[in-house]
Amino acid sequence: MLSVAVVGSGPSGVYTAQALLQQSLVPDVRVHVLDRLPTPYGLVRYGVAPDHEKIKSLQNSLRAVLEDDRVTFVGNVGVGGAEGVSPARLAELYHAVVYCVGASADRALAVPGESLPGSYSATRFVSWYSAHPDVGADPFVLDARSAVVIGVGNVAVDVARILARGAEELRATDVPRAALSALEDSRVRDVHIVGRRGPSQARFTTKELRELGALPGARVVVDPAELALDPAYAAPDGLPGALPLPAVVRRNLEVLRGWSAAGEPTAADAGRRIRLRFFLRPVELLERDGRVAGVRFARTAPDSGGGVRDTGAYEDVEAQLVLRAVGYRGVELPGLPFDPVRGTVPHTAGRVLRDGAPAPGEYVAGWIKRGPTGVIGSNRSCAKETVTSLLEDAAALTRRPAADDPLAVLRECGLRPVEWSGWLSIERAEAELGRSLERGPVKIPDWPGLLAAARDRDR
Repeated sequence: MLSVAVVGSGPSGVYTAQALLQQSLVPDVRVHVLDRLPTPYGLVRYGVAPDHEKIKSLQNSLRAVLEDDRVTFVGNVGVGGAEGVSPARLAELYHAVVYCVGASADRALAVPGESLPGSYSATRFVSWYSAHPDVGADPFVLDARSAVVIGVGNVAVDVARILARGAEELRATDVPRAALSALEDSRVRDVHIVGRRGPSQARFTTKELRELGALPGARVVVDPAELALDPAYAAPDGLPGALPLPAVVRRNLEVLRGWSAAGEPTAADAGRRIRLRFFLRPVELLERDGRVAGVRFARTAPDSGGGVRDTGAYEDVEAQLVLRAVGYRGVELPGLPFDPVRGTVPHTAGRVLRDGAPAPGEYVAGWIKRGPTGVIGSNRSCAKETVTSLLEDAAALTRRPAADDPLAVLRECGLRPVEWSGWLSIERAEAELGRSLERGPVKIPDWPGLLAAARDRDR
């Protein structure tokens, strides 16, 4: 039998487990899917916006894998930290370990004022409204009148949409009570989504973009002068000698063109405004009374190499809340090699490299393998490549010793794993909480609440 530990129960981890189950080269496989949290599904639970029900329904297909008799979910087990289990110890317990730990850190702006109160990563904001137990109840939006979201990818659009969406519309979702209450009390009326380059270089999808225009009680505003700075906007069929524009860029430009033609809202237009801004690079977060009061941007313009250059002009935008959404970055896991430049674990086709040579029984998949690129589905082919490498090594791996009962060893080390029955108890507790609030299931947002629910098997 081939005994494999998969560290991480998000899409990359579950797709790795699925690939192991679907292969036929090694028919007898046992997979333990470990996670630091007592809950499965990773970013599908804690990263997908609550109003994106279709994407969140991916949990159903992930669930089918985790409920397979050959798979055991092992939550509440950290790896690499002082209170968890080390990679070296895991290597003794299993024939192979696949690390699918994602890219949990956000990229910083590296500008003065970034650490002021009121300045956050979009990652933290997403975790707050998604009830991640590490975050707590930060009062993100209680007093802000104007918010600036720096970045023009899907995460930026997600957080802007949540800020601009009415709280009543979110009651049907699993947003935790504290976040829903804060959004109900929100004074935010202007949400600025700002990118340092042009609309043709933005990373959002057309579907995400169009959702902004469909929000009831909100109006999207685009400055036609900023759009006109983008050569691709002026020549949507492509510049002479240039490659044709990707279809998503064409569609995005069409949406933006329609919004820009609508002009500025009048005084009669009540509600929130979402302002899409381009060719503005943040250079400083401004302070008043010890908090963020705005963002100073340098005006940029296209250069001859496909990038942007500063023009020497500046613009200040008022904001009491600033969210940076400029990308993710992998975090070093103690006990594993790490490339600090790329933010990934060095590997060859998923095999972890130690001192340039493959480390027997150690593998990576997902963002910690390739960096924070692609969509959720990209993790499937990434996982298959890693599992192919693992299966090529299987004959040698199974000759190594492995523990008969790894969970018993983990418990002897003082860990308290939450297995699938514990997760089902959490699900029941969240359903009961929702019923008490006359809502659907509502997430439990804190560690004590999750662990108490997991231990309550009699619910």
